[in-house]
Amino acid sequence: MSRSATVVGAVKPKLDRPREKGTAVVNWLVRWFPLAILAITWEAAPRLGLVNPASLPPLSVVVAALGRLAMGGDLLANGLKSLFRLVCGLGLAILAGVPLGLTMAWFRPVRAVFGPLVRCLYPMPKSALIPVLLLWLGLGDLSKITLIFLGCLLPVLISTTNGVRGVEPAMIWSARSLGRSRLAALFGVALPAAMPDVLAGIRSALAMSFVLLVSSEYLMSRDGLGYLISFLGDGGAYDGMFAAVLVVSILGFAADRAFNAVSRRALAWRET
Repeated sequence: MSRSATVVGAVKPKLDRPREKGTAVVNWLVRWFPLAILAITWEAAPRLGLVNPASLPPLSVVVAALGRLAMGGDLLANGLKSLFRLVCGLGLAILAGVPLGLTMAWFRPVRAVFGPLVRCLYPMPKSALIPVLLLWLGLGDLSKITLIFLGCLLPVLISTTNGVRGVEPAMIWSARSLGRSRLAALFGVALPAAMPDVLAGIRSALAMSFVLLVSSEYLMSRDGLGYLISFLGDGGAYDGMFAAVLVVSILGFAADRAFNAVSRRALAWRET
C-alpha cells in the first residue's frame, strides 16, 4: 500500500505539468489581452474614419516612425539623456527618503520638526516648481534632476515613515528584551517588517519620476524624450510625436515590471 502511494505520488507531478502549463498560457493571454485590444483599436479607429488620422495616426504608422527615429539616432541620444536624469533624481530620492523616513519614524523630535513641513509640501503639485527651477538652475540637467528628486522624495519618505510606525510594538519589545539595542531593533526588526510599505513608496515614486521627467523636458529642455515630443509635435510630425510617447510608455511599463519582479524577490521570505 505504501509502495503504491509512493508511485502515485511520484507520477502525479508529471501528470500535473500539462495542466500547469495550460494554466500559465491562459494567465498570460488574460494578462496581455487588454493591450492587444488597445493596439487593435488604435490601428482600426483612424483607418475606419472613427478619428482623424492626422491627429491620431494608426499604430502601424507610429511604429514605422519609431523605426525611423531609432535608425536616425535621435531616439537613442534623447532616450539615454532622459534615463540619466531619471536614474539620478529617483536614486537620490531613495537614498535620502528611506533614511529620513526611518529617522522620522524612530525619533519623535525629528518627526515633530519635519512632519509639518512634509504635510505642507506633499499636496503641492511638483510641476509648479518647473518655472522656479528654470529660473534658479537653468536648462541643464540639474533642474530636471532636482525636480524629479523633490517629486519622488516625499512618497518614499512618507511610505517609509508609515511603514516603520505601523510595525507591531510587540516585535520591537521582543527584540529589546533579547538584548538588541534600539538601533539594532530598527534595522533588524522594524525595517524588514516595513519593507512592503517602503517598496510600495518607491514604486509610486518610480511612476511619478516619468511624469516629472517628461513634464520638465517638455517645458525646459533642449534634449530628452520630453523635448523630442514637444519638437515633433510643434513641427506637425505627429507620427513621430506619438512614437516618442510610445517609447516613454514602454520604458515606464518595463521599469515597473522590473521593479515588481525585484520586489517579489526581496519579499520572498514572507511566503516561506
